[in-house]
Amino acid sequence: MKFTHGIWFNKEDVAIYNATEVNRISNPKTNEIQALCTTRPVKSRGDTLNKPTVTVNLSSHAPDIIQGEAWHFRAGSNNDPRFNLFPGSDPDPTWQPTCNGNVMRSGGMTATINKDPASFAIDYQDGNGKALTRLGFEGIQYVVAPANLAALDTLGATTSISDAYRRPTATNSKLPFMAVSFDLQPGEYVYGLGERFGPLIRNGQAIDLWNEDAGTCTLYAYKNIPFYLTNKGYGVFFDHSDVVSLEIQSEKLAKVQVSVQGERIRWHVIHGPSPKEILARYANLTGHLALPPAWTFGLYLSSSFLTDYDEKTVTEQLDGMKTRNIPMSVFHFDCFWMQAHSWTNFEFDPVYFPDPKGFLEKLHQRDLKVCVWINSYIAQDSVAFEEAASNGYLLRRKDGSVWQTDNWQAGMGIVDFTNPDAKKWYQDQLGRLLGIGVDTFKTDFGERIPFLDVEYHDGKDARAMHNYYSLLYNKAVYDVIVSKRGVSEAALFARSATAGGQQYPVHWGGDCECTWNGMAQTLRGGLSFGMSGFGFWSHDIGGFMSEGQAKTVPEAAIYKRWVQFGLLSSHSRLHGSATYRVPWLVDDEASEVLGKFSRLKNSLMPYLYAQAIESHKTGVPILRAMVLEFPDDRTCQTLDLQYMLGDSLLVAPIFNDEGVADYYVPHGKWRGLLDGKLRTGPGWMTETHDFLSLPVLVRQDKAILVGLSDRPDYDWRSCIQKIVIGELTSSDTDLAVDVPDANAPGSFAGKVEIKKNNAGGTVASIDGTKLGASIVTLAEDNHL
Repeated sequence: MKFTHGIWFNKEDVAIYNATEVNRISNPKTNEIQALCTTRPVKSRGDTLNKPTVTVNLSSHAPDIIQGEAWHFRAGSNNDPRFNLFPGSDPDPTWQPTCNGNVMRSGGMTATINKDPASFAIDYQDGNGKALTRLGFEGIQYVVAPANLAALDTLGATTSISDAYRRPTATNSKLPFMAVSFDLQPGEYVYGLGERFGPLIRNGQAIDLWNEDAGTCTLYAYKNIPFYLTNKGYGVFFDHSDVVSLEIQSEKLAKVQVSVQGERIRWHVIHGPSPKEILARYANLTGHLALPPAWTFGLYLSSSFLTDYDEKTVTEQLDGMKTRNIPMSVFHFDCFWMQAHSWTNFEFDPVYFPDPKGFLEKLHQRDLKVCVWINSYIAQDSVAFEEAASNGYLLRRKDGSVWQTDNWQAGMGIVDFTNPDAKKWYQDQLGRLLGIGVDTFKTDFGERIPFLDVEYHDGKDARAMHNYYSLLYNKAVYDVIVSKRGVSEAALFARSATAGGQQYPVHWGGDCECTWNGMAQTLRGGLSFGMSGFGFWSHDIGGFMSEGQAKTVPEAAIYKRWVQFGLLSSHSRLHGSATYRVPWLVDDEASEVLGKFSRLKNSLMPYLYAQAIESHKTGVPILRAMVLEFPDDRTCQTLDLQYMLGDSLLVAPIFNDEGVADYYVPHGKWRGLLDGKLRTGPGWMTETHDFLSLPVLVRQDKAILVGLSDRPDYDWRSCIQKIVIGELTSSDTDLAVDVPDANAPGSFAGKVEIKKNNAGGTVASIDGTKLGASIVTLAEDNHL
């Protein structure tokens, strides 16, 4: 939110009070420093009167994380839902930062409050005294601004449109805001803030963190995360569930300016120095990623959204996939598994699925898991509506009536997850579905959550609940799966998220267009999401919707290139809007491409699941921006059309009809997994590939374990078929690769060691026992 018009003027009717001078410093607790700041220089006792003050508190509860908080009115209303910080890994109670007057040291980072007259600032430095960032001149502000300035365009979008009777109205009243402005260094890049589909670098963007259902071709986002990191060794998390507004070099060109409505603002500066270390500490702060079951890494086939389908249609499609040797893991029933006008009623439509339990059992006999679409909206024609409404399970207006809308399902209400009885009721409905054979849920929506004239059961602020709702919704569904199947079998397919949502994977990218730009936007969204602390992510292979919602399948070239990208992502789903996504509707070669890359992904599971365990433990995503692996490579800091799949594979999707790949290779010698060719970096490559190939490069001095290709969930230790070796620094380089344990998720079953023997050959062993797997030393005549 912009409060100024250039450097000389504030916007009309805006008053800004800067923390200007430290009046006194205290230590309320042993791990805190508190500064009372005046908003003008104090030259006489009269200067202490009739002006607001700003109080700043610094504290630290874990090494290399320093929390800041600034407030105007200490007792100001603050009824926002709060994130659960350090969940499951409470800070070591014996650990304390070092507080020396105005200086706080936490691990390898210090924060220093400037006490000089009229010179308020907080300087953040690493352990060597190198500057990280600074809250300097005009760095902390209390602002009074007209209410209509706060009526962000974002807040007037679909969340207000969905209410037929209420709209934001202009008012002459004024509101308080708190704002902080972090200095940026020349050449500093900002990343993160959720799944955003534009350029990966956030510099120059004005962003309001407010979840919206608006597709992937706009500036809105389904998943807004109040966390960013930069290429200068730190990240910042804002501990606010309400809308957070950021001006990233879009008002003051050397600053990230952040504001929230209310009397206080909270932030955490997180020191790395590497991006991976920042993400690991962010995971400790807001929650570690749960580890999805192995079967979720296989191919999902969806019924698609608006298509006609029944038992016969599903069976024919599954038979078609089997006939064409395309391995699958999950079949997904989208919305119309339920009767029209009744979503969500938790019941299979008896016209199309007369015996759901029997039919789901037939799918299980095919070794498939079952996913069904749900959301937290209850249509008034649903058999569940009367019970939910009469028992207070739905959001209410301030007059006590049920909040209803015709936007999506006629007369629908929204489940109030702050009501423990409503949460249990909703979970009971899902538990019944799990009982007849459903394995997982696609938790769609969660963004169209109203905030005007709305009351929650627990009384929390409705506007601050807007983003936070996604956390309660997805947690409720995830928890019921855990309760029925155990944590090792729990997974979602979720669209909306906020901070902490990484604990309830998997997430997918939302409604993307069936175009080359739609594919590129999708990749950028996934990379941005990964830079925001989420590790398991998918997208609609081939694109969700054709331009103009035409009932056409994607163009053949787009479909086949998206298949490659989709099956070289952590999670993979075929899903569309008006048409099915089975490959034979595209062309014959599409089936060949889908089959090849589905088998390839399954065979890479020993590698991929090892990377998943790393994500679970460290918060580093599987599909990761190049800058995460190569933070010191200036070119990698800007790349957003290629990625690393784990730490050892570089993937460069192709975004054109001609099959031309333009991509960058970092320093080192890289071998093509699919063509064996050598690429030497650093440098740009231009190549042409057919639809059965694309650049997938093995990093120097890395080995990839290759297993079975028919499914993702097998005993990886006993089923290693090949060991693929990239270019080695020297001929006597030894390699070691951890093998994930299929029977103890999150653990490793051993380590494969690859060495030269006395005869000059290469041998592989696991825990001292020789492996029978073939060794593939990549070359142009020797590759997958």
